[in-house]
Amino acid sequence: MASFRAFLNSPVGPKTTHFWGPVANWGFVIAGLVDMQKPPEMISGNMTGVMCVYSGLFMRFAWMVQPRNYLLLACHASNETVQLCQLSRWARAQGYLSEKKEEASPQ
Repeated sequence: MASFRAFLNSPVGPKTTHFWGPVANWGFVIAGLVDMQKPPEMISGNMTGVMCVYSGLFMRFAWMVQPRNYLLLACHASNETVQLCQLSRWARAQGYLSEKKEEASPQ
């Protein structure tokens, strides 16, 4: 009971935005995972790129803020992973990541 009370009243506990901000941000991760089932043609390359930058910036913020927010860091690291997978699906569908066939040069 004492350890729960310590967590409840801690600087990163459920009485603070250090807790509820990351909890709310897990929605981005869940949405990205659900979108993995959709065809890659439906992916917005611009928005996915923005989400990658956003998560990268907030990973740094979560690491630098005092007290360090590991829940936010984990959330944005997960979102970065999901969004990079989505971005690679989009790029492959657009033909950016396709293997180039070497043209036969006559000799």
